[in-house]
Amino acid sequence: MPLAILKNLLFPSRVTPQASLSPTLSETVYSQGTSLNCKSQPQPRRHMSSATAVDVEAQQCDVCRPREDEPTGKRRRFELRPRMISDSIIGLSDGLTVPFALTAGLSSLGDTRLVVLGGLAELIAGAISMGLGGFIGAKSEAASYVATVAETQKLIHTSPCQTSSLVRSVFKPYDLPAETASTILKQLHASPEELLDFLMRFHHQAPEPDTSRPFVSAGTIAMGYFVGGLVPLLPYFCVKRNEVLVALWWSIGVMVIALFAFGWVKTGVVSGWRGQAKVLACVKGGLQMVIVGGVAAGAAVGMVRAINHD
Repeated sequence: MPLAILKNLLFPSRVTPQASLSPTLSETVYSQGTSLNCKSQPQPRRHMSSATAVDVEAQQCDVCRPREDEPTGKRRRFELRPRMISDSIIGLSDGLTVPFALTAGLSSLGDTRLVVLGGLAELIAGAISMGLGGFIGAKSEAASYVATVAETQKLIHTSPCQTSSLVRSVFKPYDLPAETASTILKQLHASPEELLDFLMRFHHQAPEPDTSRPFVSAGTIAMGYFVGGLVPLLPYFCVKRNEVLVALWWSIGVMVIALFAFGWVKTGVVSGWRGQAKVLACVKGGLQMVIVGGVAAGAAVGMVRAINHD
């Protein structure tokens, strides 16, 4: 019972009862979810025609019958992980700004082939470097989690009083009665595994990292950097070797659109899309990306011209 109170407190249920269900069936819905047994809730058919009784049975069984397009048991749906969004933003933002500034600076030398070769070399090296950075960062997070688990396990076995204080600090913002908190604490201490899981989730706020996280992070960041950096380089493939200025202006035009679109989408994913305030925030995010990319490109062009000045 105390663990049920803890679950309802930290994870409030959002299930709303169906108005068409009888009280007994509603309780079964709350206790068993979608795994109802329709045959265990017979409905009286007195004063009903056979057709009406069949319709009532069909409506009741629709509640507990899984959809044909859904697997039985736990319902699955696609979720876009926040860390994957973060890695994509890191890769794309660097890819859209750094190679653009490099190609703009190399265009001052007046040779399209030089711009293409230098841009491709930077793309490959930058993607590998960014990917390795993401891999090492994810590995460090996993190592930190393992160290925190070991430290918490040691604390549970050597210092029950300090462990109890940590658990009570989690309950403190909820103003639980002292008797209820003590009962839950006693139940948690009875199972070291559950106590460890509780402290990792709610005290340290450190969910267990996915074992594939380092590889996914490295691939996402590297791919984002390469795709983003390839955009400003494309116009240089479409012009003659001596038409570097034409390619530069095309690259600037393409990058203004790409940077604004990236800033818009990035802000929309984080803050939302609907509403005047959110639309203005998306516009602001797009303009910020354009300004950052323009400043970086201008600085690169100015530096190359200053060094190459005869």
